[in-house]
Amino acid sequence: MDLINNTMNVEKKVVIIFLFVFFASASLFAQRFAYVDSDYILKYIPEYSSAQKQLDVLSANWQKEVDNRFAEVDKLTKAYQADQVLLTEEMRKQRENEIKEKEEIAKDYQRLKFGFEGDLFKQRSKLMKPIQDRVAKAIQAMADALQLDMVFDKNSEITFLYGSPRLDKSKDVVTRLGYKPDGDLSKQKK
Repeated sequence: MDLINNTMNVEKKVVIIFLFVFFASASLFAQRFAYVDSDYILKYIPEYSSAQKQLDVLSANWQKEVDNRFAEVDKLTKAYQADQVLLTEEMRKQRENEIKEKEEIAKDYQRLKFGFEGDLFKQRSKLMKPIQDRVAKAIQAMADALQLDMVFDKNSEITFLYGSPRLDKSKDVVTRLGYKPDGDLSKQKK
């Protein structure tokens, strides 16, 4: 009797697993996918190029200031090393503290400008967020219009091994944003 019950339980499990796999695969095939190339889209948005140039100028200016501060620390260190034998213990400690203090100030400035949630990060967010929002809305509108379930970004960190050109909706997004895409994307990328 136990053998018959065990056999029936195994058969039930096999049927349940088969039905689960069948319905899971059926729902998977029912989903519609597409992808976009965010770099391609952004090159058509003049505000993006302008914002990127502003960020590059800010970054270069701040980097120059950081370099100057560290150069000053380096200069003080070399002067200290040259004078070290002539200095008293108290003078050496004073100069070492001065060097450490200047170095900390330089590092703090560098973190303030380039660190996580630093000035560059904040400025990038301020300039890029409106552009990213416009692109996201255009992608969502295009996905709704084409009844797509998922839209992937070709340039994101998701592993993207292959995408059929017929699924590339980047031109649709550029058009929805009010710009005119030119040429064939596949020819431009090669």
